[in-house]
Amino acid sequence: MTYVVTEACIRCKYMDCVEVCPVDCFYEGDNMLVIHPDECIDCGVCEPECPVDAILPDTETAAERWLELNREYSNAWPTSSRARRASTRSTSHPSRAGAEPPVRACDTATLAEPGAGPEPRQFVTLAFCHILC
Repeated sequence: MTYVVTEACIRCKYMDCVEVCPVDCFYEGDNMLVIHPDECIDCGVCEPECPVDAILPDTETAAERWLELNREYSNAWPTSSRARRASTRSTSHPSRAGAEPPVRACDTATLAEPGAGPEPRQFVTLAFCHILC
């Protein structure tokens, strides 16, 4: 068993869950985080820490479609280093502070400018929108 990050993390990326990971198996894209399923030790400490409930065990039916996407993008994206996490990301979800909840990727356009090459985050957004929409 492993844990996977699902659509609730798109455009959220709060690091509460990452901070407690003992093996640093989270990887960071522009729109969200993913967990490398081969590096996750199945401890489960990240799941209750996620402020938007985006982390599920792969044994749940809803997580099946996200397992391969987590694997694919964790191989393409850089790991969330602890030093960068501490200096650049908030660990409090905006809904806890009375702010609006994060916008879903399907609600925003993240496609490249005409003629520009695609970036990894665009593929993720398109892949997730394809699954969600």
